[in-house]
Amino acid sequence: MTKQILMLVGDYVEDYECMVPFQFLLALGYQVHTVCPDKQVGATVATAIHDFEGEQTYSEKRGHNFAINYDFNQVNSEDYVGLVIPGGRAPEYLRLNARVLEIVQEFNTAQKPIAAVCHGPQILAAAGILQGKTCSAYPACSAEVKLAGGNFADIGVTEAVTDGNLVTAPAWPAHPAWLAQFVTLLGTKISI
Repeated sequence: MTKQILMLVGDYVEDYECMVPFQFLLALGYQVHTVCPDKQVGATVATAIHDFEGEQTYSEKRGHNFAINYDFNQVNSEDYVGLVIPGGRAPEYLRLNARVLEIVQEFNTAQKPIAAVCHGPQILAAAGILQGKTCSAYPACSAEVKLAGGNFADIGVTEAVTDGNLVTAPAWPAHPAWLAQFVTLLGTKISI
């Protein structure tokens, strides 16, 4: 049986932060279920492309349409080996959905690997799973990590941090480190 990963997305999820992990995990042989509250299989979410162009914060442009391939209402956390939470603007409203928070809590209680990047840790904070954990995020989210009882990891934009079952990173430039640490927690061995 193919191992399954759950990915929580919503409109204006960061393009690279959903597309790249989705394709990477498929290439490793995982089945990745992409879900969004109130959207059905075959629907799409709009993505946003965030770039670092020298201003005090990122710029935002409309990205691609990203396909929803599984029904959110059918999610059973027991069916998955890991959870991916991309960033962008989607986490700011996804964290208001009670079932989204329950799913995160279920993965955490089972100590299954959870990978969150950029604004994704906003959902971790809202789910109440950061107490005493070291967590990175986009720097603008550092206050939320701290208010949730987490230790904010102020690391480079190309770095990631693992604390127990959580793998977090500040933004998409950290994909090599973030995804490598996530698949290590999943028990996947990559050799060249």
